[in-house]
Amino acid sequence: MKTKILPPTDSAYNYPLLIKSLLLSGQRYAPDQEIVYSDVSRYDYRTFNQRVRKLANVLTEAGIGAGDVVAVMDWDSHRYLEAYFAVPMIGAILHHVNIRLSRDQIAYTMNHAEDKLVLVHDDFMQLAESIAADAPTVKGYIQLSDSEYPPAPTMQTLGNYESMMAAASDQYDFPDFDENSVATTFYTTGTTGNPKGVYFSHRQLVLHTLTNVSTLSSYESIPLLRSNDVYMPMTPMFHVHAWGVPYMATMLGVKQVYPGRYEPNKLVSLFKQEKVTFSHGVPAVLQMILACEEAQTTDLSGWKMLTGGSAPTLGLASLMAEKGIIFHTAYGMSETCPVLTATHLDAADLSKDMLEQMPARIKTGMPAPLVDLRIVDLHGNDVPHDGESMGEIVARAPWLTSGYINEPEKSEELWQGGWLHTGDVASITPRGIVEIKDRIKDVIKTGGEWISSLELESLISQLDSVAEVAVVGVPDAKWDERPLAMIVAKPNKTVNADDVKAHLSQFVESGHINKWAIPSEIQVVDEIPKTSVGKINKKVIRQQHG
Repeated sequence: MKTKILPPTDSAYNYPLLIKSLLLSGQRYAPDQEIVYSDVSRYDYRTFNQRVRKLANVLTEAGIGAGDVVAVMDWDSHRYLEAYFAVPMIGAILHHVNIRLSRDQIAYTMNHAEDKLVLVHDDFMQLAESIAADAPTVKGYIQLSDSEYPPAPTMQTLGNYESMMAAASDQYDFPDFDENSVATTFYTTGTTGNPKGVYFSHRQLVLHTLTNVSTLSSYESIPLLRSNDVYMPMTPMFHVHAWGVPYMATMLGVKQVYPGRYEPNKLVSLFKQEKVTFSHGVPAVLQMILACEEAQTTDLSGWKMLTGGSAPTLGLASLMAEKGIIFHTAYGMSETCPVLTATHLDAADLSKDMLEQMPARIKTGMPAPLVDLRIVDLHGNDVPHDGESMGEIVARAPWLTSGYINEPEKSEELWQGGWLHTGDVASITPRGIVEIKDRIKDVIKTGGEWISSLELESLISQLDSVAEVAVVGVPDAKWDERPLAMIVAKPNKTVNADDVKAHLSQFVESGHINKWAIPSEIQVVDEIPKTSVGKINKKVIRQQHG
């Protein structure tokens, strides 16, 4: 297609979409608003902007330049937020190290990313020291400490973060450069092989921020983040940019509360003390919040909560509603920056009471603005929009990773046919509401029929005695696979296999599920295996029962 392009005026400024632009409005509109780190520190947006410039000088003086990779090993903190901005704003690349991976996996990611400098919290100093000999690209470490009198580091460092910040100038002229420059990287673990590195540009992060500010604030059905909210993440900052919300919150100038290490009682205490109104986390973390001692005596009503990472069960959602928590669902993955969809309720849904809204609120939701999303069959054809037909979610959006770092074959597989393949099986309604049925690898294939593990989990979760549940397919000589359910009972309650089977039988009688969907084996356990970011680890469960 031949289009018309007029030559630009010689003096016209070609505005690049760079992360530094997200800093403009927070300080402009809310200079006195606070950024809080647990019970350690608090300061306003003026100070935050000064500290971002100071950190830029610290990094520059440490020899970091454009294209260099700076790793962070820290809990959720104001320091991490400063790195979210200062590192990419000098043209360097921020590597969010997943500190919950194994020692060897962390070493692999640091080498693969070619980290040059590491900002490391006291809690991870010993881990960093154990990796140092296996991380030859790293030229220096900076100590992060919560103590006014930091302990002596157990390894050679360039200095203590706060001491270096205190000595640094708060003047720094952040340059313009190509908006397609890589800003961040982190690693996602799969079912096999080493973690894979995804990466995102300044342009992608700015567009993700702008679009999702509108997604989380403009629609009546998902009013989560406005300028008068108080934000506290419960998704680690190393996990997909904490879903991108710190960038959104900083642009809006909202009060931000960073809790440090996640401890359920502490999170609830911070909710009370700082008057938190909006948080987000995976279902397993939300489950821990509800079960902790502090939550039993705290009024949680009005707490707006966004969940994702794995499908929430109806049981968890209903419990949230009973506690007065305003519950929403979003969907994305590491490769998508992450947000692709979010809950959207129509007028009929909103007219119901909160408990009655939960079946709609736990659905995957509707694609966000600028997201082109399809549900396709094995041949790449769109499945009918009937809410029943199932296929894989494929997507296009301005902020999806372009591939995996130095993994051309896996990158081509990810982007087969020009669409990013999520590996998630879903249906879509005539109105455009997406509902994930399962991961492709988690669908249970029994006797030629497919069973959704997520659907079984949601049904089992409605049993009053069930706190957590995971369902996987395990090998079966006759049927290929059969469902196995692993269940954790609620405190002071008991559950057994007969209870679960009797509970599921009512859904068989109503025609909701077939009789062969009832698990052949039901285990009541103290704990269900989790991944490094708190999601149920079905890979480990399958290995244990393979």
